Amino acid sequence: MAEGAFSPDPDLVEALRALANPVRLQLLVWLRDPERHFSLDGAIADPAEVGVCVSHITARVGLAQSTVSAYLAELQRAGLVRATRVGKWTHYRRDEQRIARLVATLGRTL
Repeated sequence: MAEGAFSPDPDLVEALRALANPVRLQLLVWLRDPERHFSLDGAIADPAEVGVCVSHITARVGLAQSTVSAYLAELQRAGLVRATRVGKWTHYRRDEQRIARLVATLGRTL
């Protein structure tokens, strides 16, 4: 790069890439308020503490479970959500601290 050229934060670039997909962005928005956006009948864990089970997310979004899992894995790699296993089920919740840091970095960058 030329002298004085901008070098973006790689974590920010990865997060923005993950959020560029409208379904992944929608999932992150829904996970902000899980009780409002998901039918949690039969939930085996507290969605605020542990997160929302992939089966509940799949039912809401209407895509194949494998597709939803791939989208959530991408959000996890970007540090936007955390996964927790409860028995044989994986639950996802937002990583609010990480999201706040990324938003602050974005604010400083732009």
